[in-house]
Amino acid sequence: MSLLGIAVIGTGKMGADHVRRIGDTVGGARVVAVADPDGERVKEVAAGLEGAGAFTDPAAAIAAPGVDAVLIASPGPAHEEAILHALRHELPVLCEKPLTPDPEGALRILEAERRLGRRLVQVGFMRRFDAAYERLKALLDAGDIGRPLFLHCRHRNASSPSFFTSDMLISDSVVHEVDTARWLLGEEITAVTVLSPRSSSAAPEGLRDPRLVLLESSGGVIVDVEIFVNCGFGYEVTCEAVGESGTARIGEADGDGVVVRRAGRRSGEITQDFTTRFADAYDRQVRRWVAAAARGQVAGPDAWDGYAAAAVSQAGLAAARSGVRTEVRAVPRPPLYGG
Repeated sequence: MSLLGIAVIGTGKMGADHVRRIGDTVGGARVVAVADPDGERVKEVAAGLEGAGAFTDPAAAIAAPGVDAVLIASPGPAHEEAILHALRHELPVLCEKPLTPDPEGALRILEAERRLGRRLVQVGFMRRFDAAYERLKALLDAGDIGRPLFLHCRHRNASSPSFFTSDMLISDSVVHEVDTARWLLGEEITAVTVLSPRSSSAAPEGLRDPRLVLLESSGGVIVDVEIFVNCGFGYEVTCEAVGESGTARIGEADGDGVVVRRAGRRSGEITQDFTTRFADAYDRQVRRWVAAAARGQVAGPDAWDGYAAAAVSQAGLAAARSGVRTEVRAVPRPPLYGG
């Protein structure tokens, strides 16, 4: 069988990691083109890939010979244009979150897929491929703890990048909890409230960190998310589901190493980075996408999921600025996506 030729758009931290992943851990594919506005960096990345072309224009990389699918890891504002270029060539796409920074851009992508009559876009919400999250999903679907009432979530980073803004706590971090809540519950998010305590002294000047985000689901479940991107001690993501007859919690022992209890003490390592904590999830995500893309299909969260997350994020940003509960405004799910 011939290898699936992939164009990788964006060669920063995530793009470079995906290039390595496709070469080292994902079978059935090879990188044939890379694109990045930084000409020197893209040449350096391409130099390590036999026969791969280096481009500063994403459209040129997408149209390069041998490209069968596109993986987009560029900054969010550049996603829509690259996705639409790929769809014009009817190429499968795996796009890192967010699909687009705003729901209007996501709707334009939905319309492009509607015109094609099939789904080609998958969004990189990698937690759906994490083994612990998959177990929690199966437990909830089986009703093993009864109907869910609450999801308690923590999302902590040791420190935030220099470019991180207060809005990005919602649009780039909590967006993961938005998607996992929708997926775990099988329900849409209908309203958002954002509470802001005093900022941590470790937060850069002007950054509102931490925050508490409350999500309401269409079925009456309450999801609370503590987002704290300058906690100082490491990277920690946990989720506890509280049902009518039990609870289930992931993210402390599962996926974060071994917690040792001995002689009245408890100790364990804490991962420092999301690429380490979710390394296996990223591998499984790309592996399944490659297999599906070879058939022209989607094997995970699709463009509708990207739109829904963008709509909730928009409501969350409004709630953060106003300090009041804000309802999510979203269009009905189109038939192409199961509506």
